[in-house]
Amino acid sequence: MGVRRAVEMVLDAANTQKGPIHTCGPLIHNPQVLEILAEKGVTVLHDVAGSTPGSVVIRAHGVPPEVKQNLVDAGCAVIDATCPRVIKVQTIISKYAKKGWATIIVGDKDHPEIAGLLGYAEGTGYVISHPDDLDRLPPLERSIVVAQTTQDGALFDRITRTIVERFPHFKIFNTICDSTLKRQAEIREMASSLDAVVVVGGHDSGNTKRLAQVVEQEGIRAFHIESEEELNCEEIEPLDAIGITAGASTPNWVIKNVYRTLEALPHKGKRWRLAVFRVRRWLLLSNLYLAVGAGCLSYACALLSGTVPSFPSALMATCYVLSMHILNNFIGREAVRYNDPDRASFYNDNRWTLFILAVAAGAVGLFMAFVLGPVPFLILGIISLLGVLYKVKIIPGGLQIGKKIERISDVPGSKTILIALAWGIVTAVLPHLAVSLKITMTMLFVALWASVMAFVRTALFDVFDMQGDRIVGQESLPIVLGERRTFRILKQILTIFLAALLLAPLMHLTTTLAYGMILSVFYMAATLVAFERRWVVPGFRFEFLVETLFVFTAVVSALWRLVA
Repeated sequence: MGVRRAVEMVLDAANTQKGPIHTCGPLIHNPQVLEILAEKGVTVLHDVAGSTPGSVVIRAHGVPPEVKQNLVDAGCAVIDATCPRVIKVQTIISKYAKKGWATIIVGDKDHPEIAGLLGYAEGTGYVISHPDDLDRLPPLERSIVVAQTTQDGALFDRITRTIVERFPHFKIFNTICDSTLKRQAEIREMASSLDAVVVVGGHDSGNTKRLAQVVEQEGIRAFHIESEEELNCEEIEPLDAIGITAGASTPNWVIKNVYRTLEALPHKGKRWRLAVFRVRRWLLLSNLYLAVGAGCLSYACALLSGTVPSFPSALMATCYVLSMHILNNFIGREAVRYNDPDRASFYNDNRWTLFILAVAAGAVGLFMAFVLGPVPFLILGIISLLGVLYKVKIIPGGLQIGKKIERISDVPGSKTILIALAWGIVTAVLPHLAVSLKITMTMLFVALWASVMAFVRTALFDVFDMQGDRIVGQESLPIVLGERRTFRILKQILTIFLAALLLAPLMHLTTTLAYGMILSVFYMAATLVAFERRWVVPGFRFEFLVETLFVFTAVVSALWRLVA
């Protein structure tokens, strides 16, 4: 939490503030993140004495109070991104130091967090990293014992047991971050069923190195890597069970890339699995599977409306979604680079094939809309144009509405909402207008249902992509609302539509297929809960499962049609 908060604060400053932005020392111990910050124009301030006015972000590790005061005196605008859990330790040390108590810190002497904590001890702070270090301490009448927040829990227990035996009058505070303790405990629990563990994180990251040590203490092989490029696939491929863990400062996209690389490895001669995986990967990365899902949703919407499914309508929806999603991946390639490096590489390697496919699909989609009638053709042309112009400056000078709006993409949360509306239009509204230009309650209800399913699906993927979106300054819905609030709203929406589907046939808004569509609501709710509770990892298998929602909806609809 503390690392994520610090990165978000410095990225928000880089995206919104003018003037130079520095971090007081390296923000975190992860080279990928530091490289991104450098690209955003954020520099590292090593010498506080030589600082010039500008914004300075205090890193998650914290700094001594005199360093912070020096920055203020130099005229800098200080943004304090110290981890709240580190602040808690600083507060404990300061409180007792003012009462004349000494401070013993269990941690690594050269770690930046330790330097910051010692600044609050008023000259009576001591650092130990082993029980034997207690013998080198001066005589202390009163002392508190705290821990570096990323310290090894087992080592802290060993040291505090010795302190309790020798210095029972000392006060002990276990200030190790619960996330750190949880990670270490999970590794120990997993170890019995694993052949090896891949530990992902910076080679200079103290808590990542400790995770690797915990793995080796459990008697299994640890592969400490910074990125998937360092994976020793030849050694890993013959193994049965691989665990993955990561340091506190490791970005989500790095972990996801490592997971996907491991996911793609053939397993003990079962090459057919690798072939299936590669086909599934191509379908996902090219957006072909998603586009087929749009055609499936169009089929379900027709049956839900009580009309005969139309092949031109389904093909129009398929081609529109394929064209727009491919083009948006090209237009938003900066965010894709961070959110999904594998997809970015795929688009770079196949750019001409995908570009031609996008243009061809767009042309076929417009032709199918023309076949359906002039009104569907006009509407599809308008929303296609808006899709192409999504990231293009179309408002000269911009509008000042809380923030400067020059593009459609500048509107907070617009991506999720507009994608959902477009899906509802192409799968439900346009097929209806091809038959009748009369607006009916059935058409509106079915279009809203299709939009809701697309909205929940898109918002879930937006949660996956929060880090990359924040890097490029894209205010997606989860960034505006927060991850927890987004999940809460999505579950509330699904609950409301569950009730609506139960009532819709009774109110003659839809056919009785609405009862079958309840299964689709449960399907989407199950994927939300599975991700929210971390039962699954967002690799290709899980993404394929999410995208299968619309195919599942079509299968349920086909079965209902046979029965009906």
